[in-house]
Amino acid sequence: MSLAWFSSIPVGIRYIVMSALGFSLMTAFVKLVSVYNMPLMEIVAARSLVSFVISFLDVKRKRISIWGHHKPLLLARGTMGSIALICVYYSVSTLPLAEATILQYLHPVFTALLALIFLKERIQSSTVVCIALCLLGLVIMVSPGLFDTTHGQLPLLSVGAAMTGAFCSAVAYVIVKRLSSSEDSSVIIFYFPLLALPLSLILLGDDFVMPSFDAFVMLMFIGVFTQIGQIGLTKAMRSEVANKVAAFSYIQVVFSILFGLVLFGELPAIWTWIGGSLIVAGALINILGSLKPKAINVEPSS
Repeated sequence: MSLAWFSSIPVGIRYIVMSALGFSLMTAFVKLVSVYNMPLMEIVAARSLVSFVISFLDVKRKRISIWGHHKPLLLARGTMGSIALICVYYSVSTLPLAEATILQYLHPVFTALLALIFLKERIQSSTVVCIALCLLGLVIMVSPGLFDTTHGQLPLLSVGAAMTGAFCSAVAYVIVKRLSSSEDSSVIIFYFPLLALPLSLILLGDDFVMPSFDAFVMLMFIGVFTQIGQIGLTKAMRSEVANKVAAFSYIQVVFSILFGLVLFGELPAIWTWIGGSLIVAGALINILGSLKPKAINVEPSS
């Protein structure tokens, strides 16, 4: 009975939930390993190395070229993903897990603006509502002192890093969607560590710290769970129902709240609940609005 129930779930939903769980576990382990005072770039490099090996072996297993067909777009996807990764890891290590995750989910706002500027795509009324709710939610989360002087605001540098990560993620998602029709998912994933590994090693410089056994295991888990998240995301983008199940990616917020509570004893403040609810509601309104029959769907020209 349970297998029949599982089989009835659309494949796109399965992949997006798998992606959300993978990324949630990744961020939890990033926060866990950060207590060992390891340089941020060493964490990024370790994650990238694990992903590089897994991705390379996967491409070779399929006996296809690792370089793909659209190298400029693949390089751009790798570059944007690398910058987003660094920003996300910094925000996760310096903010409560729930707050860091919610701020990363501002990317629908940036996606809408990018579509307007580069694709000349008309912004729907649902997207306008989304932007307004997300910005209001952001203000409530970041500066609760405007409403309640008993609560301090979140560190602005960490918030800025999370928002930069959200912007770069939005760019990467648009590129992944464009590439998913012509490139193998393993090649798309491979370009991520291909760019992130050398970049993180250059930025790390001479700051390498020999990890303890516990820290080493956590670093390996970061790489593995990131790979799971990337595979789920890329396959969901390829799925014909990926757009219809995009709302399910917000289950990562739920996972992060649970992991934050269980692993770190972090109970989000009331202003995080209010602001986060507005951000998630705005994004869901935007997604549901785009599914209306009269919605305009602009496909990138080839």
